[in-house]
Amino acid sequence: MKPTTKREIIHDRDTQPAHGGERNRHGPDARAALMVDPAAFLNPRITDRDSFEEFVAALDDLAPAIEHDIAQLRAYPHDAAALARLFRALHTVKGDAAMCKVDFAVSLAHPLESLLARCRGGEIPFTDRLADLMLLTLDRLELTIEALTEGRKLDTLNLPRLVGGLESLAQAPAGEIGQRAAALIEIVTDHRRGGEPAMAVRQAPLSASAAQAADLAFFALLAQRLDAVSPQFAGRNQRLLALALDTNAAAGSPVDPLQLTAAVHLHDIGMLFVPEAIWLKNGRLSESERALIHDHPALAAGLLERMPGWSSAAEMVLQHHEKPDGRGYPAGLKAEAICPGAKILAIVDAFEAVMLKHGQRGEKRSLIRAIAEINACDDQFAAEWIGPFNTVIRKIVES
Repeated sequence: MKPTTKREIIHDRDTQPAHGGERNRHGPDARAALMVDPAAFLNPRITDRDSFEEFVAALDDLAPAIEHDIAQLRAYPHDAAALARLFRALHTVKGDAAMCKVDFAVSLAHPLESLLARCRGGEIPFTDRLADLMLLTLDRLELTIEALTEGRKLDTLNLPRLVGGLESLAQAPAGEIGQRAAALIEIVTDHRRGGEPAMAVRQAPLSASAAQAADLAFFALLAQRLDAVSPQFAGRNQRLLALALDTNAAAGSPVDPLQLTAAVHLHDIGMLFVPEAIWLKNGRLSESERALIHDHPALAAGLLERMPGWSSAAEMVLQHHEKPDGRGYPAGLKAEAICPGAKILAIVDAFEAVMLKHGQRGEKRSLIRAIAEINACDDQFAAEWIGPFNTVIRKIVES
């Protein structure tokens, strides 16, 4: 059973446009989708590894086109061809998921398909709110797949509330769609607050000795060379530096800003010793390729260790891919063993990676989506740094 064959079958079955969304919302396919066992999204699991991997491969093929058409519809909401393509793509995702027994994906795709059917029938407009919600749901689907593949917990993904909210929205009166979509986006992007923290203030200019200033200028030059490897990385180092320093400042600057600055500049410099074809690869890495990638923190840390005065920065760089649950690399350290600067680096680096991922798919950079993804994966990051990071990001969103 090949994904292309399944998609051909599904497309042949869905060549006629929907009228008012009734056929798709109330037909046999709709009833089957709504009869999915609630356990599918309360406690998703892989029931058939081969079928699951087949679905993942098919979704990898479809996701870029889905994001492209959503971007097209943002600019031209009445583009009937883009609406039809997007509808068929989501219908295919749902069909692939059903055939591969990935029930939670059926539960996520079906209400989005129903909403698009209503858009195609002229009942509701395609708006930026719907675009954001569809993109966030796609992100949740991909995050669930990643978590299941890696054996991680799914608690932070909040799938039951998302599925329930989508199903309710799909049946909501046309006049309530915008308000309900906005409320659901807020639920999906929710994060721990514990009260509203004060807004972050940019760290004051660093006070460095002449030797430190010279070293930092050299480190920044190396970082610029790394950014120049790909047009996609333009300005990356400066974005990471601002986020890291502001997150540190929001927490009261417990990490030495000079050491943190050096760590930001050099944390990925070891990637220059990995073949570009590997670290710029968009697809999944092989085991041997992953091993090469896992060497880069030690290479960068080794450079800093050999320069007087930068031992703390070296430690941050070496540990910035470690995770609180011990699943990180290179040493598999757990939360208490990871230094604070490395924890900051892990969050801001992941945030930038999410932004880059969405940019590669043709969708303009979206803070909302990146915030949602980082907060959904907060079990992979130090809990004490999520709050300060969110404070900084909220300020960016407000401005």
